[in-house]
Order: sequence, then structure tokens, then C-alpha cells
Amino acid sequence: MELQDIVALDQKYYMNTFGSRTPLMFEKGQGLGLTDCSGEVYQDFFAGIAVTNLGHHHPVFTADIKAQVEKVLHTSSLYYIENQAKLAQLLVEHSCADRAFFCSTGAEANEGAIKLAKIYFYKQGKPQKHEIITLKQSFHGRTLATVAATGQEKYQKPYQPLTPGFHHVPINDIEALEQAAGEQTAAIMLELVQGESGVHPVTKEYLQAVKQIADRYGALLIVDEVQTGMGRTGKLFAYEHYDVEPDIFTLAKALGNGVPIGALCAKQKVADAFAPGDHGTTFGGNPLATAAGCSVMKILQQEHLVENAAAMGTYFMEKLRQLQQNCADIVEVRGMGLMIGVELQDAQGAKVQQALLDAHYLTGCVAGKTLRILPPLIITKEDIDTFMDTLTDILTK
Repeated sequence: MELQDIVALDQKYYMNTFGSRTPLMFEKGQGLGLTDCSGEVYQDFFAGIAVTNLGHHHPVFTADIKAQVEKVLHTSSLYYIENQAKLAQLLVEHSCADRAFFCSTGAEANEGAIKLAKIYFYKQGKPQKHEIITLKQSFHGRTLATVAATGQEKYQKPYQPLTPGFHHVPINDIEALEQAAGEQTAAIMLELVQGESGVHPVTKEYLQAVKQIADRYGALLIVDEVQTGMGRTGKLFAYEHYDVEPDIFTLAKALGNGVPIGALCAKQKVADAFAPGDHGTTFGGNPLATAAGCSVMKILQQEHLVENAAAMGTYFMEKLRQLQQNCADIVEVRGMGLMIGVELQDAQGAKVQQALLDAHYLTGCVAGKTLRILPPLIITKEDIDTFMDTLTDILTK
């Protein structure tokens, strides 16, 4: 089908939740390259919003998914699933968690984390501990509970009254957190790098203070690793940068490299709060989704992609900061690993993003001012250098 036909079909039949999308439709991919329906190739520096960490059509991943499709896609959680057990083992062996539960999305994973925190205290006979503190400008999902957890009014306004029990405090403000926390606090939930707000990391000092405050009140620490997990920040999980272990953390996005999967991971004492019947899923952890997760974990290790994300992230931000010294349009370069934000003067982000798109580079933009860069972890110095030449040319002009 021609692009205009696809657009017309979408506008007639699909719910208009995304507005006017970028007028592109991709038919195939290879590595960093995405080929649109007219044969034009674009370099993907956004990875489907931090999803395709292995790049497109990775040969090992494709072979693993194909092999699973030829066996069985779905059986339900009424039966044991080999891939589900193996992926749970892999996540536990490579993290601070003792147990894992699989769902289909990041929002579901965060919803599960909220439920687990609440039932943990309920079963201790402490129903008064039901409040959850999250950060302003955060993003935790689109369900009613995760919208309430999200610290952005634009996502919440149409769904008032919100699910009660959530309190929002500014990022890296220890005093505000001190004032919000108390005996009623069940959990403090946060992203270690806020992606949707323009790539803002929490400081090491702040997270250590969060942990101390949580411990003081017997509250749980929940880390939302939906976007930061699976090597994106140069560690397998972002919490590893901070010398702090969460009680619960969540995953999705890159765990399946495009196959929908989410994970709720917890320490044993917390995970024990879920008894049979307390939580569940139809699609979560099915043979296909967990085959994808197992393949991702295998490839990240075999190809040292987490280490590559750390090295290339350092190289990329060094190049961007060198450009900043000679370019007044760049206000700040922020990020961790290959999760990078470039804030520009006078809300120029959208214009620069469009210019990059015209040059066949896919990136993101937050609030019209911050260029958001999330390339696949397979990226090389040569890829970065070519991108930087293009960006430099755009900003010079």
C-alpha cells in the first residue's frame, strides 16, 4: 500500500490517540537502518523509544523468535512454561531480585509493583501504610493507577478523580521528600533517569537519601527500570550505578526487543506477599514473549552490548559537549549511557529534530526543546561520528 492510503485507513478506523503522526511507514530494518515504504533508509537513533536495543533484524534474535514461532506461541499460565522459568532465572541471577513475574507492558509491570507494595503491608496488618511517593515530571504508564503515579498533570487531567494515595515531589529535592514521607508511606517509586521529562537523572546523593528515608519508615523502594533497564544506561540495570538495591524493580521495553513483555522483579520477603490468586495475567510470560527475553539476555552478554553502551555513551556525550563549547544553541547535555538529552535554546528542539529527520535520522523531542537520543546498543563510533557531522551542520546553519 502507498503511504497516503495507509494514512487514510488509519484516520478512518484507528482511534485518534496519537494525532498526526510523522508521515513515515517502515517496512523493514537492518541494524540501525529502517527502510520506509518508498525505499528510503533512515538511521534509527530512537530505537522505538528505547525498545530495540539489539537493533533491527538481529540475526540471532530473529532466528530465536522464528524457532519459537514454529513450536508454540501461547499455552496460558495454567501450565508450566520452560522459557518463563528460564527468563525468571536469568533476571534473578543478574540482579538483586529473588523472584520475577511477567506481564505484557511497562504499565502493567508498574501496576503490579504498586499492587505488590500495597498487599505487602495489608498482609502485615498495616493497611494505614498505603501511600506511594513518586516524582514530579515522572512517567509510569497509562493505566488509572500508573497515571496517578505519573507526576504530569497533562496525563492526569482527563481522568479525575485520580486513584488516591499518590504524592509527587520534585526530583533531587531531599527536603521535599522528607516532608512528604511518614508512617503512612508504603513505597517510594521513581525512575533513575526521567526520560519523558527530557532525560533528567537522579543524583547518587538523592537516591541514597531516598533509601534512608524509606528504611526509616519501613517503606519499600520501587525503581521503574522500564526505560533504563536492559543495558540502556551502561549497566544492565540503572540502579547498579547508585550502590542502592531496590526492593522492587520493573522492566519492559528492551526486555523483548520489540516483542511485548514486562517484568515485575522483587526481593523474596516482598514477593512472598503475592499468594495464588492475588495477581495474574493471560498473555504475560507466554512462550514467545519469554523466548524473546531469553534471547535478549543471551545476546547482551555474548556481544558485550552493555559494555558497548557504556563506552559509546561516554564517547557520544563527549562529542556533544565538545559541540556545546562552540555552539550557543546547546544549553545542556544530560544523560547516562545511551540515554541522552540535548537541551536547546529557545525551544529549538522540534526544529532540530525535523532537520535531522530530513537528513534521515530518527530522534525524539521533549517539550519542543530537548532532543532525545536513544540509539540501539549496537551503535559504533562511526555511527556517532556521522550523526555528529549532521547535527553540527544543522546547528551551524
